[in-house]
Amino acid sequence: MVFDDGVKFGDGRASLLELIDELGSLQQAVARVGMSYRSAWGYLRELERAAGFALLERHAGRGPTAGTRLTPRGREFLARYRRFRAGLDAAVRRRFAATIARRD
Repeated sequence: MVFDDGVKFGDGRASLLELIDELGSLQQAVARVGMSYRSAWGYLRELERAAGFALLERHAGRGPTAGTRLTPRGREFLARYRRFRAGLDAAVRRRFAATIARRD
């Protein structure tokens, strides 16, 4: 999907956000998906600008509170995307069954 200003968001970027939240680290998340830190950081700044709110909370230092996680609004954004995607997938399956998979 593309925001009005051209910023793209889809399954891969959603997975990146999920990994950041799960791992608590942008660096670990990008290493896992094979993306450069610089590219991810630039993309995430653009995504926050396009969304109009902060998706990530960043805490410097060491210890249990350090790292990067999704904000509450970031989690809701991701949940809305996942609901949208599930509905889209269901609609595609129905359309496929009605048009291509028919046996008449």
